[in-house]
This record gives sequence, structure tokens and C-alpha cells, in this order.
Amino acid sequence: MLLVNFSGHNVAEFTITGFDHLPHHKLMGAGILLTYCLVLLCSSTNICVIATDRRLHRPMYLLICNLALVDIMFTTGASTTMISILLAGDKTISYHSCLSRLYVYHLGDITQCLALSLMALDRTMAISEPLRYATLVTNWRVFALIALSWIIGFGCIVSLVRTADRLPYCQSVIKYVFCDYPAMVRAACVDPEPYFVVPTWIGLWLIAGQLPLIILSYGKLVATVLRLPNKKGGRTFSTVVSHFIPVISYFAPKLVSVLLTRVGTKEIRSTLLRILWRNAVVPFKA
Repeated sequence: MLLVNFSGHNVAEFTITGFDHLPHHKLMGAGILLTYCLVLLCSSTNICVIATDRRLHRPMYLLICNLALVDIMFTTGASTTMISILLAGDKTISYHSCLSRLYVYHLGDITQCLALSLMALDRTMAISEPLRYATLVTNWRVFALIALSWIIGFGCIVSLVRTADRLPYCQSVIKYVFCDYPAMVRAACVDPEPYFVVPTWIGLWLIAGQLPLIILSYGKLVATVLRLPNKKGGRTFSTVVSHFIPVISYFAPKLVSVLLTRVGTKEIRSTLLRILWRNAVVPFKA
């Protein structure tokens, strides 16, 4: 089915109903607010320390600064809406505010993936080519790569936002917990499937394209570290682990989401959900 061109939207605001069937709204809202404040505090601290200390104006710290900025944007795109719903009880959001948060959220999503890829590349060069690292990886080259990652992010998201903005909305209800592209498409008076082709290709590029490169990079790092003397190798290995934690935090939810929404039949997905639920919840009840 082909995409259909429309001239605009038909609603002034949306009502977000994704939390309606869940209990303990205030408790969930407090948890999300606390997490959001911690993200703002930690990321802002990283940015300020790196920006004010000239000794940290090096490629690795510039990449960390970029990741901190992306974290703030990515978290803000989703958390502010959920906090407003759960703590203030305000389930309505204006059309343009929803569209802008969609833009911020998905832009942060893509640029965060690219930021993790750049960090993996940087560490691979630093450990695999220590003698040539300073000449190969300079601040200006890192700035150029960071700028390129943002340009790619802007280019990917502009088409999605333009598509969402041109859809006719026959209902003012978003059956999700914040504004993102799939939720807005499903609220429109169209068959949603054709409008998921481009996001699917972007998602495949992020998961099937970037993740293997990151895993291969850190795999090469681990192989190199194992050949180093014990003292130096242990210190370097701790650096690798600290860099790999954000990779797991970013990709693990995406892979679980794919398993629960795209893989196999409904019965298989239900079984996977029960297995994940039992393994995640039962240990905390013991």
C-alpha cells in the first residue's frame, strides 16, 4: 500500500492513556522523576567538568561529553511527558508539543547509538594502535565525526516528523506513555503499516548495523587487553567494562522490545514475556 499525502492534522491536543490500566501512578512518577534528575545531574556535571578543565580536552572526553548531552536530550524527550501524567495528572498534550517531543526523543535515540559507536571506535584505536593514536584521533577529527553523527540524526528524523505532521488524526488519543512516531501513526486515520517501512530500516541499521560493529570493536579490545601485563591489563579492562555498560543499557531494551513485538507468533511472544517476567521478578520476591 502506498503512502498517502495529506495536508495537515485534525486535532489540537492528544490525550495519553498508556498509564490508565496501571496502578501506583504517584510511585511510578516519583521513580521516573528521581531517575530523570539523576540523569540531568550526572550528565550536566560531566559536561561542566570536561568543558572547564583543559586537561580533559581530549578525544575520549569529548566523546563522553557528547554522550552526556545526548543522554539529556534522549531522556527529556520521554520523561517529561510521563512525569506530567503520573505526578500532575495532566494526560493532555498539545499537538505541536507532542510533535516536538517526538523529534527530540528520536533524535536522541539515533545520536546516542552513533555516540556509542564513536566511543567504541575511539577505544579500539587507543588500545590497538597506542603509538599512532595521537596522530590518527585528534580533537578536530572527533569534532567532525560528532558533527556528522548529528547531521545523520537530523536527516533521519526530519522525514519521520514531516510524515507524522502530514497525517490526518481522527482520534485525539495516544495509547502509549509518551509521544513517539509509532504512537502518533497509530492515532491517525490511516493504515499504519506503510508508514513503518522507513523506521524499520532505520531500526535495522541501528541494531543490525551498529551493534555488531560495537561488539566486534570491544571484542578486539578484550583480545588486546588479555595480551597486556596483568597490572596494565586490569586497569584497561576496567575502562572497557565502564564503556560497555552504556552499550548494554541502550541495546538490551531494544532487543527485548523486538523479541516481544516482532518475533514469532503471539503465543511465542507471550511465552517469552512470561519467561522474562519470571526471571526478572521472582528473584526480587525471594
